[in-house]
Amino acid sequence: MRQSYRIIPIYTSDVSGVCSALYELGGMTVMHDPSGCNSTYNTHDEIRWYDQDSLIYISGLTEIDAIMGNDEKFLDDIKEAARELHPKFIALAGSPIPYMNGTDFPALAQVLEEETGIPAFAVPTNGMHDYVYGAGIALEEIAKRFTGEKTGRIQARTVNLLGVTPLDFGPVSHVEVLKENLKACGWKVLSTWAMGDELDAFLQAGEAEVNLVVSSVGLRAAKVLEEKFGTPYVVGTPIGSYTERIAKALEEKEQIPYRKDRMQGEIEEIMEQKGNRNPASGEEIKKPEAAGRQKKVTLIGEPVTMESLAAGIGEPVTMESLAAGIEQKYGCPVEVLCPLEKTEGLLCRQDRWICGEEEMEEALKDAEIIVADPLYQPICPKHCMFYELPHIAFSGRIYLKRLPVLGQLI
Repeated sequence: MRQSYRIIPIYTSDVSGVCSALYELGGMTVMHDPSGCNSTYNTHDEIRWYDQDSLIYISGLTEIDAIMGNDEKFLDDIKEAARELHPKFIALAGSPIPYMNGTDFPALAQVLEEETGIPAFAVPTNGMHDYVYGAGIALEEIAKRFTGEKTGRIQARTVNLLGVTPLDFGPVSHVEVLKENLKACGWKVLSTWAMGDELDAFLQAGEAEVNLVVSSVGLRAAKVLEEKFGTPYVVGTPIGSYTERIAKALEEKEQIPYRKDRMQGEIEEIMEQKGNRNPASGEEIKKPEAAGRQKKVTLIGEPVTMESLAAGIGEPVTMESLAAGIEQKYGCPVEVLCPLEKTEGLLCRQDRWICGEEEMEEALKDAEIIVADPLYQPICPKHCMFYELPHIAFSGRIYLKRLPVLGQLI
């Protein structure tokens, strides 16, 4: 029963991730499902639904069509809509039912492209993964097909922001703060994947000096652009004062400029082997007294944004506030707990990937200060200090009015 959730919700699914990533790019996204995925997406996961148009559709898969494998109706409906709306591309996203039926989405996409002349691709979603998986593959497909050819031209001190969706960052005004943070450090944003820019803006993506992966959603696209154009990438979110370290990493092409204690575990192992003595002088290195120990801060959420926030907390300066106002000093111990699938290479050594509600509750039982979405609070220990950091991909629009501007947190 470790995969069951009794108290907290699950994160936004892969199907919604696809729709969120492609929402503003002028394409037509079709979810192949009876209708449940669409209602969940537009009422819970998508904050732009009532303010900005997009071609997001549901196929209305019926029981008899699913049983009989009637793909022709699915194709005919898409072709009819495409003739009327002229989308820039067609993206097909699956749900649990066609997944169980073994629907061949890549083949359907190929048929659509041949018969309509409109670029079409399939994203292998099935409703069983989180939004990072679906949105990541969607942006990967965009990087493969809509970024033009390699020209050799590079614009100095320019960057693409990869992995920007409302699920992690909220309204587009919050994304503008990230851009302003980078601009203050001398970097110009060429394109934002995928909020605030249209598909045509991605044609110059290959001219960027470096790509910045601001959430795990953008990692797949970064690897495609590196292979296609030779563009290096840096992983990190330009949050407040931490932007200066991001800017330095962009200049040096340092892939992940996270906390200095990334190597702390290796250092401790070396010290144990050396008998806790300075290798140069031979003097014993004494640990600080336990008295006056600072409380550990536990961050829960998406790995790149949380690691960047943790790195900012680790800076040796006074912190006035974090989210709702945690009054601590930088330099306090911080751990990140990540419940999302994509964490490989994104977490520091002392941080953990957490699978399921039961494991998360166990990991939090001794937590002292927790920064997380408000819906995590019911499984947090009563003795801890809890500070709200709403995450749309977890609690949807419930706390939208209390959503902080991530770029201004530290």
